[in-house]
Amino acid sequence: MSEPRTLAPPERRVAVVSGVERLGAYHLVTAHDGSGPRDPRPGQFYMLAAADCWGGGGDERPYLPRAFSYARAHVEPDGVSLGFLLEAIGPGTEQLARLRPDDGVALVGPLGIGFRPPREGALPLLVGGGIGAAPLLCLQEALDDPRVLLGFRSAGHAQAAALFGGEPKVVTDDGSVGRQALVTELLSAELDAGPDVAIFACGPPAMLEAVRALCAERGVPAQLALESGMACGFGACFGCVVPTIDGYVRLCLDGPVLDADRLETAVFAGGGHS
Repeated sequence: MSEPRTLAPPERRVAVVSGVERLGAYHLVTAHDGSGPRDPRPGQFYMLAAADCWGGGGDERPYLPRAFSYARAHVEPDGVSLGFLLEAIGPGTEQLARLRPDDGVALVGPLGIGFRPPREGALPLLVGGGIGAAPLLCLQEALDDPRVLLGFRSAGHAQAAALFGGEPKVVTDDGSVGRQALVTELLSAELDAGPDVAIFACGPPAMLEAVRALCAERGVPAQLALESGMACGFGACFGCVVPTIDGYVRLCLDGPVLDADRLETAVFAGGGHS
């Protein structure tokens, strides 16, 4: 089976921002990429930076690009419209959140290996935590009638659930939307119901570890979209090396999506960077 990836051009290019939408705690930044591939695969990512801050800002502080899984990709006559979900929690993401229509966003991508389709007859269960909902949004659009389970910290974060079609099941840490629970509680209930399922998950390391352990206990296959610190996105810096049962891999090349049974744990040094 060929790897589910679309190869990126080797150079940085500038896409034009077409919209920035505030969704509670998050921003949805949409940009038109007129020269890149038009068929990124769900789970792949892009390295992003505000076009005038790639390598330095107004105060000469270097802003390295950030890795973002894309949330949407819609083909247009002259390119592809890409949507990225982000939370402004530091200098780099704050620069991206301040983008406005007609601004430039520098990007490299799509990079990495995305999700594989579920096996024949398996019900797809998409399990997302917080900003990890982003790659599941485009995955939902690529699959036939998957079930979506989402967990967020609060009502402000849970506004991102409105991006999904159908009726995703939503829980929050504080009970402000849905009931107070962890998204893995929803997953456990789905597995108790007994259907033949395939799990696709993205979220913080502790959530992914809970998903991994639950699926290992039940003998259920799962694909996990992991996160680790990336400076380049194409394997040169070795900043995103993670341990697997077969040895260390570079997440930007061999991931970010890995089979859960390749991992002894989804919690590792360097995981969970923003």
